[in-house]
Amino acid sequence: MSERMPVLYLGHGAPPLADDPTWTGQLAGWSAGLPRPTAILMVSAHWEQAPLTLGATSTVPLTYDFWGFPERYYQVRYPAPGAPELAAKVRRLVGTAYPTRDEPDRGLDHGAYVPLVEMYPDADVPVLQISMPTLDPRKLFEVGRLLAPLRDEGVLIVGSGFLTHNLSCVDFGAGVDAAPASFMTEFDDWAARTLADGDVDGLLDFAHQAPAPRLAHPRSEHFAPLFVSLGAAEDTIAEHRTPVAGFWYGLSKRSVQFD
Repeated sequence: MSERMPVLYLGHGAPPLADDPTWTGQLAGWSAGLPRPTAILMVSAHWEQAPLTLGATSTVPLTYDFWGFPERYYQVRYPAPGAPELAAKVRRLVGTAYPTRDEPDRGLDHGAYVPLVEMYPDADVPVLQISMPTLDPRKLFEVGRLLAPLRDEGVLIVGSGFLTHNLSCVDFGAGVDAAPASFMTEFDDWAARTLADGDVDGLLDFAHQAPAPRLAHPRSEHFAPLFVSLGAAEDTIAEHRTPVAGFWYGLSKRSVQFD
């Protein structure tokens, strides 16, 4: 029997994450303390597609879904094995509630491979990425609930986003330790307290209950992977820890592990 896996929600950063020794060290240390997964199921902020779509189940080139960066960021490789058996299980678990389709040529996008390069640098764990078919919090929570049985089969479910994400407020010339805007710290504090209270309804209703939600998230795609993680961890939300906290260029990089 595989060890039951935790569920993660992490801030994946932009490609320059690899240049930040603090953050790369935090991710490497985090993964070192996790049970060894049989496979990884990634839900990234950078893949919205309906119906729920399954990416490549064999090793294909990465999706470099960013523009204007130095060439070295386009030379990153992450040849993780595909996960066709996991794909079949995902289709079975969600298929009665959500139609699925396959996109066999779509490689991992930067919301998936950027953190995985730091957490599992040997690229020896099978990885499957699925799309978010909607940004509706309650529907994504239900997707997570349907996927929860995978935890008992050794699958590490990872929601990859960013706890606050408003790039119009970021000054990359100010450095990684730039002071965050007040609305960023207020949203981060609200999220931390709401998680500590186990208030799932409050998190799902963040658009009405969080402070300055439209400033912290002009679009909710970077917060939305959290809802999948919450659904998959529904029975263990109270048992969570925060392996990564603080701010990166004024954005909250708070990341959560649900045991």
